[in-house]
Amino acid sequence: MRFEFETVERHVFMIKVVFCDDDLSVLSEINALLDQYCAECNQEIVCTAFHSPLELLSEIEKGLRVDILFLDVIMPGENGVSVAKEIRQYDNIVKIIFLTSSSEFAVESYAVGAYFYQIKPICKGDFFQLMDSVISECEKEQKCSLILNCKSGITRIELSKLEYCEVIGRTLLFHLENGKILKSSGSLDELCVKLAEYDNFLRPHRSFLINMEYIQNISYKAITMENLVKIPIPHGKCSEIKNKYLEYAFSRKQVFIS
Repeated sequence: MRFEFETVERHVFMIKVVFCDDDLSVLSEINALLDQYCAECNQEIVCTAFHSPLELLSEIEKGLRVDILFLDVIMPGENGVSVAKEIRQYDNIVKIIFLTSSSEFAVESYAVGAYFYQIKPICKGDFFQLMDSVISECEKEQKCSLILNCKSGITRIELSKLEYCEVIGRTLLFHLENGKILKSSGSLDELCVKLAEYDNFLRPHRSFLINMEYIQNISYKAITMENLVKIPIPHGKCSEIKNKYLEYAFSRKQVFIS
C-alpha cells in the first residue's frame, strides 16, 4: 500500500521531529529542551538530528517523513531556505521551523510554507510554547485525513475535501473538491475498510468510493456529483443507494421537500 490513514487521539499520537544544524552545541541544546518538554508535558516524541543538510536531503529523498523540522538557516554550502525548497519537492506536509541568529531570511522563509521563524538562542519558555502550538496543529491536521505518497511527494488530504475516489488498475485516483486529482497505488477495498467508520462515504460501484456530501442527483443509472461527474450504479442497486443516502441526509438533519 502507498497510502496511510490517520485518525488518532493525542495520547497515541507519536510526533516525529528532526533537527538540522551545523553547530553541534545548538543540536545538544535543543535536544535537551526537547527532553525537558517530553518529560514535563508527558509527550512521546521520536527525534533525529542531522549535522549536514545534505544528509537530511538524502534521507528525505529516500522517503523519510517527519512531522516537525527544525532547520538552521545559515549553514555551510547551502542555506536552510534553499534546503527547504528542495524538501518541498518531496513533502508538503512537514512543519518547517527555521532557527537562526538573524532575521535576514524571515520573509523569504514563508515562501516555502514555513510554520515559524525562531531567532536563536531559544529559551525554554519559547520552546515549550512553540512545541505546544505546532503539535496542536499537527494533531488537528492528522485527524480525519489521508496521507498519500504520490509521485509529486507526500501529501495530506482532508477527508472533507475528498469528493470521490476511483480505482483504475492498481492506481487510486483521489478527486478533490477543487478539481485536483492525486494518484497513488493501493487497494480500494482496503481504503473502504479504513473509511468505514465515516458515514459520509459510500461505495456504489466496485470502482468508486464517493463522499455523499458531494452528491447532486441520484437517478436510476448514475449518481451525479457536484462536479457533474456521473458515477455508474450497478443494475438493481438504485433503491439501496437512495436509501443509504436518505438515511445519511436525515442523520445530518438536512431539509427535504417531497
